[in-house]
Order: sequence, then C-alpha cells, then structure tokens
Amino acid sequence: MTDPISNLGRTAAQLSNSGGVKNEKTSTVSKSVDDQIKAKTASDELVLSETAETALANAEFDSAKVARIKAAIQEGNYPIDAKKVAESFAALEGMISSN
Repeated sequence: MTDPISNLGRTAAQLSNSGGVKNEKTSTVSKSVDDQIKAKTASDELVLSETAETALANAEFDSAKVARIKAAIQEGNYPIDAKKVAESFAALEGMISSN
C-alpha cells in the first residue's frame, strides 16, 4: 500500500514516472528511499538466545529415519497426503488470523 502524501511504499520507477514529470526533488526522494531500503536490508540479523543455541546443538533425532525419508524423497517415493497438507495450512491460517 502506498502513502499518497509521502510516497512511502512506491518504487523509484513509480516515483519517477508519476505524472510524467521528472524533477530533481523526485530523483532525490527516490534515491533516499532506495538508500533506506538498502540500509535496512543490510542490517537485518538473526541472533539466537543461548537456550536456543544449546537446544540446537543437543538436538536428538533418529538419523536413520531422516536418511530413509531423504532417500524416499530423492527417489520420488515419499507419500504425500494432500488432505493433511491442506489441513495444516488451514490451521496455520487460523493461527495467523487470530493474532
């Protein structure tokens, strides 16, 4: 969604083509928006808590079962229940919309 006053949410191309009028102010605004987007993207970082890192390091799983599943997927023999997948998506959508 675009804010018509500040042009927030518009791309540089939309800003420069709006109304067919190009001026120095429009170019400056589009460069400023591009710089802000690049700065935000470059600064994104995920930091796990010590508890999460410990849990991941000590995760226990059945490696033989994982190997069997990987092999079945690669061979194209892994059964997929489309109804279960759809039900899972519906449950996720319900959780998202309830927040």
